[in-house]
Amino acid sequence: MRHRKSGRHFSRPSAHRNAMLDTLATQLLDHEAIQTTEPKAKELRSVVEKLITLAKRGDIHARRIVASRLNQRDVNRADAADSKRHNEVLNKLFDDIAKRNANRPGGYTRIIKLGVRHGDNAPMCRIELVEKAVPEAVKPAFQATTAD
Repeated sequence: MRHRKSGRHFSRPSAHRNAMLDTLATQLLDHEAIQTTEPKAKELRSVVEKLITLAKRGDIHARRIVASRLNQRDVNRADAADSKRHNEVLNKLFDDIAKRNANRPGGYTRIIKLGVRHGDNAPMCRIELVEKAVPEAVKPAFQATTAD
């Protein structure tokens, strides 16, 4: 019986499942939209929304909790480029995404169903952040100048 057991297991051990969700969360926060299967997106939604709520607090304890969840606690690794990329995602979450969602009480993600995957007929969807980054104004390629 499955009494009081919540969450999807994905036929994986818990360490593999947590690593998969941590990686998906990092990719979603980095790219702000990813395409994955529907069950993974539904499980990822709760992980990401908790991380954004923690980031809205903005204190050092919340930053350490989020860094541990996103596997970014060991920043003194030999691969400096990889640790730099992880710090960029963490800083983006706290400096950009948390500020964009400051007045939103929840519901930071949106799931859009895309149909089925051709190979195995798995239901695919796109999960994205609701508050998107505002693109900077695009400069025109040609600026007309007037002669004085």
